[in-house]
Amino acid sequence: MDRLGYLLRLARQDSRRHRGKLFMFMSSITLGIMALVAINSFNYNLVKDIDEQTKTILGADIQVEGKKPLTPLLTEIMDSLPAEQALQVEFFSMAFMPKKDATQFSKIRAVEGDFPFYGELVTQPKGAKDTYQAANTLLVDDAMMFEYELEVGDSMKLGELTLPIGGRLMNSVGSISLGASFAPTVYIDKSLLEKTGLVQTGSIVEYKYFYKTPEDFDREAWDNSAARMQHFHAEDFRVTTIEDQKRNLGQAFSFLNSFLNLVALVALLLGCIGVASSVFIYIRSKMSAIAMLRCIGMTGRQAFLVYFIQIFVLGFIGVVIGTILGSGIQMVLPLLLKDMLPYEVDLSISWNAIFQGLGIGSLVTCLFALVPLLSVRKVSPLKTLRAGYEDEASPRDPLKILVYVAIVLSLFIFLRTLTGEWRSAGIFTAGLLVAFMVLYGFAGLSILIKKFLPRNWGFVWRHGLANLYRPNNQTNTLIVSIGLGTAILTLLYIVQGLILSNVNSMDAGNQPNMILYGIETHQKDKIAMMTEKATLPVIQQVPIVTMRLESWKGRSKKDWLQDTTSRVERWVVHREARVTYRDSLEFDETLVEGTYTGKINPGDTVFISLDRGWAASLDVGMGDELVWNVQGTLIPTYVGSLRDIEFRSMRTRFFILFPEGVLEEAPQFHVLVTKSPSKEVMADYRRDVVKAFPNVSVVDLGSILTTLNDIISKISYVIKFMAGFSILTGLIVLISSLLLSKFQRVKESVLLRTIGAKRSHILKINATEYALLGSLAAATGILIAIIGSYFIATQQLDLEFSLSWWPIVGIFFLIVSLTVFIGLFNTRDILNRSPLEVLRSESA
Repeated sequence: MDRLGYLLRLARQDSRRHRGKLFMFMSSITLGIMALVAINSFNYNLVKDIDEQTKTILGADIQVEGKKPLTPLLTEIMDSLPAEQALQVEFFSMAFMPKKDATQFSKIRAVEGDFPFYGELVTQPKGAKDTYQAANTLLVDDAMMFEYELEVGDSMKLGELTLPIGGRLMNSVGSISLGASFAPTVYIDKSLLEKTGLVQTGSIVEYKYFYKTPEDFDREAWDNSAARMQHFHAEDFRVTTIEDQKRNLGQAFSFLNSFLNLVALVALLLGCIGVASSVFIYIRSKMSAIAMLRCIGMTGRQAFLVYFIQIFVLGFIGVVIGTILGSGIQMVLPLLLKDMLPYEVDLSISWNAIFQGLGIGSLVTCLFALVPLLSVRKVSPLKTLRAGYEDEASPRDPLKILVYVAIVLSLFIFLRTLTGEWRSAGIFTAGLLVAFMVLYGFAGLSILIKKFLPRNWGFVWRHGLANLYRPNNQTNTLIVSIGLGTAILTLLYIVQGLILSNVNSMDAGNQPNMILYGIETHQKDKIAMMTEKATLPVIQQVPIVTMRLESWKGRSKKDWLQDTTSRVERWVVHREARVTYRDSLEFDETLVEGTYTGKINPGDTVFISLDRGWAASLDVGMGDELVWNVQGTLIPTYVGSLRDIEFRSMRTRFFILFPEGVLEEAPQFHVLVTKSPSKEVMADYRRDVVKAFPNVSVVDLGSILTTLNDIISKISYVIKFMAGFSILTGLIVLISSLLLSKFQRVKESVLLRTIGAKRSHILKINATEYALLGSLAAATGILIAIIGSYFIATQQLDLEFSLSWWPIVGIFFLIVSLTVFIGLFNTRDILNRSPLEVLRSESA
């Protein structure tokens, strides 16, 4: 115990002079732990709130959703439940406001029953939510009423029916939608739906049945009944319980959680690199003191413990400070993410995240600090006698190998804890190791500089290059930290730019910006004439027939679904097909296999054309038979050709294309695509169409693109904010590493000044070194980012990959300039004082 007390006192006394430096050493881990605790606190609160608020989001215990009303069999199954029931019919349509002589594309919700069962509609006046059904009034989205200066009591026309507005709708229950800005919600009682005349053949309608069951009812057992669920799947209905909703929400935010966890991990790793680098420099500066301790009888193990105690205590203090700051920072994250979350996230302190931050922070700080600390055991007392003495080369230290293994294992286990999957943890760990190896590999280029150093270059250039491989240099550490921060920043910028450019390209040039759907056959010619009269082009006017897939390749849909070895994707099987017919392909379709017969005679075999991706999802190819059910009529067809479709075009696109001569007499509706030169022309045209044809919906594609752009911009802002944790940590590592490396080059700089080197010479030498360091690190980081963004864009997001080089060049020069500025700023102390004064202060 006395020996331990002695070591503690010695550690405290030895650290007195260098505590300021040691706190700087630990600043990087403080920022890394701050990011980790902040992000994990938010994630824990998000998961907790998903569990607590799922009922409010769903609005019921069980929801059954489909494109048609429940069949008698399914109605009988649901009526057997001991539950309260409600129905919501949901579709998009135009709302006309006589007060402003204006129209608005809206989401109509026709409600029957006391829905929602959980949570409540918030309205102004407060009682409007309880009376709108009985009073035959409307609840209208508050933003829509504000935009058109509407008041409670004003009227609104839906189809053929004009109703008064009974209240402002301040929220919505029963679904999560990002489209409220271009399709605000309007609530109406279902008994009035038929009078509007809006639901007709071809209307895209969602029927949602809601059920509130008793507390003791076993929803999971009911939902897991395969025989019962088979009836719903066969009729293309989807059943969602509260438990399903929890899982769905968890999966919906899994990517967000993964990204945030990755940001936290990178920030933490950069902090750990800063710790290892700082401890390395600190130990190198203490070599003579360690050798002196060895001379007076201290063992290598005891000397190691003295400095381990210093680093551990200050590291733990840094971890605690980071934990406290992270708990405060997490209060900001819900405010940044509020536009992408279906509810407000609780801002309570997460003790799980705090204890996890303290534990993982202390562990990784110790592990990364041990790498340079273990060398203390090998310091020889001869260093006090011979300044140039070097320890004899010894076999690779097995303890260091164990530490490296422990670092990789701790990262892997930590990632397993964050992701919940062994496979994801392994991929993340392998990816990080590859990134570090690439950066360290490029850092090794300094050896080539030493080997091929140009002898005929000037003194400043040669000395600046030589600094990259001088003793105690921080080339590897700086390139890894700067390069990783640059890679993250550039990768995020490139991916964001690719998404935005693909969205913006949809609205470029002669792309259409308005689509009319729900047009009945007898209306299509009149609407086309109205469009031409408004001097708008009729870019497309196509018929659409709704049908369902009955069987294919000689097997029924039921047989395919029961085949567990089938490669058929269920979304294709259950999807209600909307097809068209024409005699030729469009310019944005490319025939990749077979030939397209655009017109056939009665009695001929029907050869259809399929999108290649859709065909692969259904596991069909050339010549395979598909039987379609069109309003009870079965039509056998064969695959005659496969196409690739350009989906960035803002025109109608169809996975299934029929030739002319087959579907002309089938029930159908029509779509017209046009382009308006201005918002004013669009508003006038839309108003005229809705007045003449209330059943026709006019969709402003420009508003949808604007909304998508806003959403992407918000996500981009959040990503940049979170990436700032990693970048700021990298800067702290950069500053601390350069600041600490200054103490390693003091004597060198003083010697240069003593033999006559001018202030400008030293500045140029240092600027050359830092410029080369920054250039190599930034270029490596940008290269990693370009390769990574290419795979993300082409393999994950299915985007056309292209780069805007000027911003990337700007990032390169920004990183290089920042590195040079920080490096030169740290040398000002040496340049502003006399050589003798500096030497005395360093040896004091």
